[in-house]
Amino acid sequence: MSGAGNTNKKQRIDKVLSHMGIGSRSDIRKQAKQGLITVNGAVVKDSGFHVDPGQDVIEVGGEPVLYREYIYLMMNKPPGVLSATEDKRDRTVLDLLKAEYALFEPFPVGRLDKDTVGLLLLTNDGKLAHELLSPRKHVPKTYEATVEGEVDAADVAAFAAGVELEDGYVTLPASLRILSRERGSKVLSYISLTITEGKFHQVKRMFVAVGKKVVFLKRVSMGELKLDESLPLGACRELTAEELELLRGGGAEE
Repeated sequence: MSGAGNTNKKQRIDKVLSHMGIGSRSDIRKQAKQGLITVNGAVVKDSGFHVDPGQDVIEVGGEPVLYREYIYLMMNKPPGVLSATEDKRDRTVLDLLKAEYALFEPFPVGRLDKDTVGLLLLTNDGKLAHELLSPRKHVPKTYEATVEGEVDAADVAAFAAGVELEDGYVTLPASLRILSRERGSKVLSYISLTITEGKFHQVKRMFVAVGKKVVFLKRVSMGELKLDESLPLGACRELTAEELELLRGGGAEE
């Protein structure tokens, strides 16, 4: 799926084909010399030939190459992995990508803490990422969490009004729902929380503000886009056309 991308400037055919994972530029040079590459039905033996990948019909060995400029991936982020493009010490979400996706050089839209799991969008579409992360958009993000302590009606009311964090910042109103409780040596509360901003460690800091501690955190939705619960931890897949429209309809982060 995913948009073909409007490109208004021509590019070298070896660049286009290497971007699509057809081979290295030297591989493509050899294929061109062998007469295996055609553009609009005509053989092209010069790997530096310029094409409009959004308009021209490109074939390699008789197989059409469907060019895409952008890629949109949903990942079920596992714990212990950074939402970053690179890190000298720890694995990042990009290290989990298949080569066919990594070719597009996607980046995470917003971030989840190292130990937070769940929905993470990766794309190379900078415009969409900016829209989703813009503070003006107030894109809702919903999390499910396990909280140490008894979350009660007073906390629900406090979150609805906005809580003051340790640095004095007062959060925007948030929707807190108590799903269930477990009473053992410690009381654990299972909750759902929807926030419309993305301050650093916001969910955890909000619970600290009411004297409680988040011990497990999972993002389950961003705007209208919901995590595919059948996606194993660490796996990702491309968004469907319908999911991409849902995402564009909303204007993501923890």
